[in-house]
Order: sequence, then C-alpha cells, then structure tokens
Amino acid sequence: MASRIRDLALLDLAIDSKLRGCDLVVLRVSDVAHWVILLRRAIVPQRKTQRPVQFEIP
Repeated sequence: MASRIRDLALLDLAIDSKLRGCDLVVLRVSDVAHWVILLRRAIVPQRKTQRPVQFEIP
C-alpha cells in the first residue's frame, strides 16, 4: 500500500509540474517540506535542460 501512495503522489506531481519522471524520482522530502511544514511551491532543476521549474504542490 505504501508504494501505491508514493506512486499516486508522483503521478499528481508529474501532472501538476509537467516534469519528467527522472526529475521527480530524485526529489527528497527536504525539496517539498521544511521540517514538518509542507511547502506550497517548489523549484526543481530539470535534468535535461538544467532550467529551474517552479510548481505548486497540491
């Protein structure tokens, strides 16, 4: 069940951010949360182009 929750979270982030899977699987909790507070937005550099992508976290 835990892997399904992870997969669903990755799918939601992929749809909202329009990032590739290889960019999403390297995300760490610290990229989307600060201590126990979930961030509203995150900035992730794309692996292919190295351009930063900002997206909202649902």
